[in-house]
Amino acid sequence: MSARHFLPSFLIAMLAAGMLAFSSPMPARASDRTIYLTFDDGPLPGTENVHAVLRQENVPAALFMVGLHVETQPHGRKLLDDARSIPLATLGNHSYSHANSRYRNFYSDTAGVVADMQRANQVLGFKPPVPARLPGRNVFRLTRLFADDLSIDVREWQREWLDYELVGEAGFRLYGWDHEWVHSDDGKPVQSVDRLVSEIDHLFRYNRFARPDKMILLMHDQMFQDKFDGKQNLETFIRQLKARGYRFGDLARYEE
Repeated sequence: MSARHFLPSFLIAMLAAGMLAFSSPMPARASDRTIYLTFDDGPLPGTENVHAVLRQENVPAALFMVGLHVETQPHGRKLLDDARSIPLATLGNHSYSHANSRYRNFYSDTAGVVADMQRANQVLGFKPPVPARLPGRNVFRLTRLFADDLSIDVREWQREWLDYELVGEAGFRLYGWDHEWVHSDDGKPVQSVDRLVSEIDHLFRYNRFARPDKMILLMHDQMFQDKFDGKQNLETFIRQLKARGYRFGDLARYEE
């Protein structure tokens, strides 16, 4: 599921106005700026490539997995077990059903939302407290960070805020995101690697993140299928960030 509508509004305006020059260099002070790599929706086609690159590049990442995909995707259980063996990976709950991609219906049933997340815990073998990401909603419920999704309208928020609260109270530490590597409906990445890296450079100059100097980047496993040159794209992306001096953060230490 693409969350392209969650791109920061100021970035959208800058893109429209042609204000981003994607060839500009990175300033010297990148070493104190941290990127948290997060991957949603696995296990799916593309998940194996994600796991391979994370091992190869030895960087931390959070893998938010969908219970239904573990049960129904070919080798889903094997891919879940493989994720557990990645040295720097944090596994998280991304719901059981992924709302069946019908988000308004899903969030109209508060008890159902909590039950769906708990069902995913059972499938994924998690016990509270659990790092989690809600399907289709950019929401934080952490110890020192509380934020709701600014992309939904007030009426939706009035219907949904209790869902977020009760999911948090049920033992889920909810993580949203600051920026996205967007994909089209078939999973193909929208931004090239060079363009995404340049977007990240510019966003760090403005530093408009949920926490200063810390960017949570949202990606989706299906983007990294072989038919999209996914393994090579992810390798190149991580290596470019390393070359620019960015640090890669462990999401479990995000609030430190």
